[in-house]
Amino acid sequence: MVYSKIIGTGAYVPARIVKNDELSKMVETNDEWITSRTGIKERRISIGERTYQIAAKAATEAIKNAGIDKKDIDMIILATITPDFFMPSTANLVQAELGLEDIPSFDIAAGCTGFVYGLQIADQFIKSKQSKTILVIGAEVLSKVTDWSDRNTCVLFGDGAGAVVLKSSNQEGIICTYTGSQGDLQESLTLPAVPLKNPFLQVQNNNGKPNHISMCGKEVFQFATRIMIKSISQVLNKSNLLIDDIDYIIPHQANIRIIDHVARELKVERQRFIINLDRFGNTSSASIPLALDEAHKKKIFCPGNRVIMVAFGGGLTWGAALSNWTM
Repeated sequence: MVYSKIIGTGAYVPARIVKNDELSKMVETNDEWITSRTGIKERRISIGERTYQIAAKAATEAIKNAGIDKKDIDMIILATITPDFFMPSTANLVQAELGLEDIPSFDIAAGCTGFVYGLQIADQFIKSKQSKTILVIGAEVLSKVTDWSDRNTCVLFGDGAGAVVLKSSNQEGIICTYTGSQGDLQESLTLPAVPLKNPFLQVQNNNGKPNHISMCGKEVFQFATRIMIKSISQVLNKSNLLIDDIDYIIPHQANIRIIDHVARELKVERQRFIINLDRFGNTSSASIPLALDEAHKKKIFCPGNRVIMVAFGGGLTWGAALSNWTM
């Protein structure tokens, strides 16, 4: 039986730290308001680094941590909603930055669930023996799509990248994955692209929305708390395990109130949740691999620990991955 397991992790965040007090000079807010509602104290913001550049730095660290030659990588899967171009893909740019050739590389856009989608795709490629060693990256420069005049959203987001190396093994690593989506015609959480504009339109489209993230906070909270519990339950059911069999949960780092609500509903101690959003904010598809890498570096996990990674995102999307920790 062929399994896939994580053999290396890596992360990178820009050096520029923006604390809540600095945001209070830009919009009507303050540290107490932001912290009490989100749990976020500060975030990292790019001052020139592009998405592919921070992705490549996280990937380089993951490859080094895995103890392999970069030429062993035979696929790159990159999750992002803030690409540098529509084409080439951010994964292609990372491939070039790493000096790799003749391997497939592609982006996936699943909002904040993107990294979990990437893990699921990589796991299937390895289990079907089409690939042996896959680089999975979540990378975002959300500061370029944030409306810095909107206090309801600008306090939430940060920039960063995280990566893992997934390798084929006869030792079970990824136990199971679960993903889902629901088309969001109500536009609860959106990031508009280029509006339709061409010389053949009879009436020119002047209603193009700005390229900023917009969110209906109440609706997203209700969706997030429900779907995270469902996603965790799904991977537990698929693996015939109970929540008490799980050592750690790495949630998407969106809002501490969401995480606390999920912990209460599942009757799981907060200490079993890996949380770093107070220092990095919501980094979308990068949030889970950033937290995973930090926990690994702090030696929080022990071999044999069972870890659930769970996320929700715009789309609407959701998913979870259950893994045996083998490093």
